[in-house]
Amino acid sequence: MLTRRHLLWAGSSGLALLGLGGGTLLVPARAGEDFPIHHTAKEWRNMLTPEQYAVLREEATERPFSSPLNNEHRAGQFACAGCDQPLFDSTTKYDSGSGWPSFWAPKEGAVATSTDHKIGVARTEVHCSKCGGHLGHVFDDGPAPTGLRYCMNGAALTFTPKTS
Repeated sequence: MLTRRHLLWAGSSGLALLGLGGGTLLVPARAGEDFPIHHTAKEWRNMLTPEQYAVLREEATERPFSSPLNNEHRAGQFACAGCDQPLFDSTTKYDSGSGWPSFWAPKEGAVATSTDHKIGVARTEVHCSKCGGHLGHVFDDGPAPTGLRYCMNGAALTFTPKTS
């Protein structure tokens, strides 16, 4: 099956062959990195929904405005859908208008970042620091106090409301 990832790879590979797009061939941004939680592709597929697998393990992007978490406004915690590590507190969530759940700061030590060139432009990719799952990207157009916008795929997250 031809996926968006294949098209992006073909496009960025073609740009690299032409000497454009930074000359970087598309490879997983986390290649060679070690995370505490490991599973085979088959195990991940058994643990996750197809959409979660595509986002967390294949670095896909869900359609904007498609996640119910985009409209989640209760107090609570957002965690990694792959390993349940707490990632964001609801107090850091805001409506960026982007169509994806957005936060101005993760929990300390919860995420790792790397640079990707998958669309021909350098972006900062955000991963779960525990399982390496792809969460989304971080941009420098967010609100105070950090000025950052952690633009996350809702499929990569779970939400647990705060109990009284």
